[in-house]
Amino acid sequence: MISHVMIGSNDIERSKAFYNAVLGVLGAGEPMVHVNDTGHTRLFYMHGGHTFSISEPINGEEANCANGFTIGFACDSLEQVTEMHDVAIANGGTSIEDPPGPRESTMGTMNLCYFLDPDGHKVCGINRG
Repeated sequence: MISHVMIGSNDIERSKAFYNAVLGVLGAGEPMVHVNDTGHTRLFYMHGGHTFSISEPINGEEANCANGFTIGFACDSLEQVTEMHDVAIANGGTSIEDPPGPRESTMGTMNLCYFLDPDGHKVCGINRG
């Protein structure tokens, strides 16, 4: 159903360094870099048939975060969830909510971590166990 997710960044090079490290945990490589007609840079990470994008806002306004919005990246194990979290924090992210680990829900046990990227976007690493 979802084609891609694109978020805004006020510092595209900082975002590139952050997501290169974080998404590298999942095996994603360097992003495709595209500069559009207005001179704004966009990054496209393509991995496993999915696309995650980061863009300098083309409307000239500051990028901001949506309250209630979370980007979830699928992980293969609790160890990968924990590694994603630790790499994010080591590269300028901010840990939020509980430490990485299992959580009980109506859908069963899930391994989760939550952090904010350097622009304040909420990110989740998830393994459904």
